[in-house]
Amino acid sequence: MRTPDYYYVIVGGGLAGLQLAARINEDIFFKGKKIAIIDPSEKTGNDKTWCFWEKSGGKWDSIIYNSWKKAAFISSNIYHEIDLGEYSYKMLRSRDFYQHIKEKLEKTPEITFINDKIDRIDQVTRSAIGEKSKYTATHFFDSRLPKNFQTDTKSTLIWQHFKGLLIETEEKIFNPKVFTMMDYRLPYENSTSFTYVLPVSETKALIEYTFFTPFLTEEKVYDEMLNKYIKEVLKISKWTVVESEIGMIPMTDYSFSEGSSPHVTKIGTGGGWVKASSGYSFKNTEKKVDRIIENIKSGYPPNHNLFNNKFRKYDAIFLDVLARRNDLGEKLFTKLYTRNDIDAIFRFLDEETTFSEDLKVMLSIYHPEFLKSFFRKI
Repeated sequence: MRTPDYYYVIVGGGLAGLQLAARINEDIFFKGKKIAIIDPSEKTGNDKTWCFWEKSGGKWDSIIYNSWKKAAFISSNIYHEIDLGEYSYKMLRSRDFYQHIKEKLEKTPEITFINDKIDRIDQVTRSAIGEKSKYTATHFFDSRLPKNFQTDTKSTLIWQHFKGLLIETEEKIFNPKVFTMMDYRLPYENSTSFTYVLPVSETKALIEYTFFTPFLTEEKVYDEMLNKYIKEVLKISKWTVVESEIGMIPMTDYSFSEGSSPHVTKIGTGGGWVKASSGYSFKNTEKKVDRIIENIKSGYPPNHNLFNNKFRKYDAIFLDVLARRNDLGEKLFTKLYTRNDIDAIFRFLDEETTFSEDLKVMLSIYHPEFLKSFFRKI
């Protein structure tokens, strides 16, 4: 076999691919290894917004768009304000993230950005077959979603799907010190659906209408719910749409890691890096990338011990409940946010809690449906 074109090929220049490339670039262990980052898009626009929580200063603080120390959880009949304590909730726009990392990577001669769409990876010839060319490598990091994950009968799939509007108002409407984690005052037909509000000033906010449902919907439904929320709940009569974004994220216990092999490591959404029970991915990605780097340097396969099986089981049970009884979402999340300290919630979602701490959180949201799902998923 001839010498490969690259040592690593990263298929997908989004969140996971760029974070991985940046970490490789920072570590002298990988000095001299040629890397290709292949994506059909040049990633110059603001196609999504990532939010995450963390304590004190973080590595992305220089490009954070906004952050908050207080959150609001609003059910049909409860307004619950939460002091985040040691944590901050941070908002990062994808355009700023792409630009920040690409500016660093483009200065590195070993790293090449390629605009192409990869159709398949041939593991025999160790080639990524694209629409424009073929690329050989020693190892591939592949963020593409597998084609069969939506039809797999052994797993549960809930979609987090949403549309967000960044709006500006003439009057001072918003409290920029408090973001709204979930507002259930405007539900959609017995589903787990809520509004998410990120105020960046008294006159500007990102407002997203979000579903956690087994079904998808048409864009006009988001538009209808957003307009209704802005007019009837926030009581805003005049506003201007600055930007909009729309997205869908799979929340599933599908075993994405089965797509990995000695020469291919699945990463990002295509690797199951989205937290299945919450849809959060940014900090999960950072942790998974760090683990991959340490695995490679220690001589292990890149995906060695990448997942915590205990928390995967918890997520599978929760997803099964929501898939069968999607109307329970408001009740379950209300219990979660009103019966637990925010520190316990964040540590549980970050998979940092002990078993006794897990039990406390799980008992706080208990419903008989969890028992049914437990026996369905064991």
